[in-house]
Parts: sequence; structure tokens; C-alpha cells
Amino acid sequence: MAVIALVSFAAHAQANIEFKDDTINYGQIAKGSDGVRSFEFTNTGNEPLIISDVKSSCGCTVPEKPKGPIQPGESSVIKVKYDTKRVGKIRKTITVYSNATEPIKALKIKGEVLADKSVLEKTK
Repeated sequence: MAVIALVSFAAHAQANIEFKDDTINYGQIAKGSDGVRSFEFTNTGNEPLIISDVKSSCGCTVPEKPKGPIQPGESSVIKVKYDTKRVGKIRKTITVYSNATEPIKALKIKGEVLADKSVLEKTK
């Protein structure tokens, strides 16, 4: 009977990833601007969170996953760098693979890169 209780407890031990926001809006930015943004998250589970991979929907967006496990209650970030030399609308997906209760999580970035800084200044 005690073994069953132990197995039951082990089945409930799991990492859980909770993002502050699952979409980052760059808004309108000028060509050549800083394209680095961060998705903040916390491990709200009771086991270490291991992010095994982070992939982007295209080569213009480079994600960077945290190194090593994120302990229960700890927070970290997934950095994303968008190539702001590409003018036009931004609509990209970053897919996070982990050992969390939701093992595959899609994050989004959106916005628009403007070719001319003067266009951006006129909108202020």
C-alpha cells in the first residue's frame, strides 16, 4: 500500500512553464533597430524544468534557450533576435520544447520594420 502512494506522488511531480506573455509586439521599428527581445517565464511546477530545444519558423529569427535546468519557482528568459534589416511585417512563431506539463509551447513575435526612420518619427 505504501508503494502505491509513493508511485502516485511521483506521477504528480512535473515541471510547468508559465510565460509572462506568449506574444511580443515589436510595434513599428526602424530598419536596423535592435531586434533582441525576451520572453520571461517561471517554472511553476515541482520538478526542474529542462528546455530541450527552441526553434523558429524562419532563419530571420534566432531564439536562444536558457542553459541548464530551471528549478521550481525560478524564472528565466528565452531571448529572440529578429533580423531588422528585413523591411515589412513581422509574424513569426518560436516553438519551445521542454519537459513541462505542456511539452510544446508556441510563442509569437509581431510588428513591422519600416524602411525609413522619418516614417517612424511622423507616427509619434
